[in-house]
Amino acid sequence: MQKLIAGLAMFQARLFHAQRPLFERLARGQAPETLFITCSDSRIDPCLLTQTAPGELFILRNAGNLIPSYGASDCGASATIEYAVRALGVKDVIVCGHSHCGAMQAVLDPSTLADLPAMASWLGHAGAPADGLQATVQANVVAQLANLRTHPAVLTRLQRGDLRLHGWVYEFEHGTVQTYDPDDQSFRHLLPDLTAAG
Repeated sequence: MQKLIAGLAMFQARLFHAQRPLFERLARGQAPETLFITCSDSRIDPCLLTQTAPGELFILRNAGNLIPSYGASDCGASATIEYAVRALGVKDVIVCGHSHCGAMQAVLDPSTLADLPAMASWLGHAGAPADGLQATVQANVVAQLANLRTHPAVLTRLQRGDLRLHGWVYEFEHGTVQTYDPDDQSFRHLLPDLTAAG
């Protein structure tokens, strides 16, 4: 806890004052263009990954980056999606899974959830297990994109042609992102692996 308090003190003393105009503007409202749906895993930081500033991403996080089909679960995910798409008018929605995902590992081995009944129930919204962890992570992203399309707010915007959906998988160990190509139903690197060149 002391580390967090020290960080807050540093933020107030240095960053806030250096960017005061930004924070004063944010106090008047928000206009993010992207809804970023990702896992609660502490190793993924959407703003660090995309190098975005406060106010640029509307973020939804939960275990496994899951999006229950509309009406399947009375949870905050549906309300967050509806608000982002209808009230804020985001233009893009990214569903971002990640390598070494504990939630997807549990999908592959449900016995690890014996003492976690709420998690076991929540993972019922995950995609079906695939051949190995990475394939399961990818299959889950595709399944969540399909679930996203069941939400009326999303479907309406897709039919109007002013909302885009993206499926990503972030790889911690490489710093790379794979993106889902619906045309050939496969994942490919979004950018060249710059770490390999170094």
